[in-house]
Amino acid sequence: MELTVGTDYSSTETVTRSAVSIPAQAAGLLKSMRPRQWIKNGVVFFGLIFALKLTGLGAVAPLLSGFLTFALASSPVDLVNDIVDAGRDRLHPTKKFRPIASGTVGTLPAGILAGVLFLAAILGSSAISGPLTETVIVYSALMLAYTFGLKNIVLVDVFVISAGFVIRAVAGALIIDVPVSPWLYVFTALGSLFIAVGKRRQELVVLEENPSQHRRILGEYSVSLLDQLLTVIMTSTVMAYSLYTFTAENLPADYSMMLTIPLVLYGLFRYSYLIHIRGQGGSPDELLFRDKPLLSSVVLWAASVIAILYVASG
Repeated sequence: MELTVGTDYSSTETVTRSAVSIPAQAAGLLKSMRPRQWIKNGVVFFGLIFALKLTGLGAVAPLLSGFLTFALASSPVDLVNDIVDAGRDRLHPTKKFRPIASGTVGTLPAGILAGVLFLAAILGSSAISGPLTETVIVYSALMLAYTFGLKNIVLVDVFVISAGFVIRAVAGALIIDVPVSPWLYVFTALGSLFIAVGKRRQELVVLEENPSQHRRILGEYSVSLLDQLLTVIMTSTVMAYSLYTFTAENLPADYSMMLTIPLVLYGLFRYSYLIHIRGQGGSPDELLFRDKPLLSSVVLWAASVIAILYVASG
């Protein structure tokens, strides 16, 4: 059987489905689930760490389940997104190699897998807690709305991406029923917004010729505008985190958490350097593990936070 792909957007390829082995299709489906990006779901652990519940095994287990649940919930969104964007992806220098865009994986099996994973996420979340189920549904609805329309509205597109991270953080706090400082949510929103805008900038630079042909919304942005937004967001992120370090009620009274501010500042500066000087930032999840200074700053920040909250404070 032959599948003709890419008839839209003036790109046509013919892929013989029978020539693609079942293991190759299975591998393609797994790749389309974006397992490398599951690290984003680590945001659910914010409440566990900052609410001083890290040493409580009773809180760790539900959050691990919550992490896996959001992995199941985010993968269907990625699959649907690849199905919807397949035509445009074929015109992209790197996205054209995605399994669905290249024809390695058909839209029907990808759609079926997306439905199965979403159902598994709902059933899994309902077994953990009602609030988690609600946040999973809100997250999935928002991300699907992004896929089918919101991603084409200037500025709204990056705010929706940021909202996805905040929803994860809220879910983590709801799972173990702990209060979290509003400033931590603001910090999460701004930090993820910084990454989202940086990714848009990198896409615009890479797709310098006819960027809107690859992603419609890119025609609404310019490098200079995105640079201005990055400056504002980075400044706001530092301010939000700084306010958190000396206003949150559960932090040490000696304001020792303020010692972690330079690490956050360095991480933001390093990421900005990678975007503007190295021309990176298109794949933040891969960049984190590829760039040792950036990874080191994140690890040192996490270690410092844990040391201050759980060791220095007794």
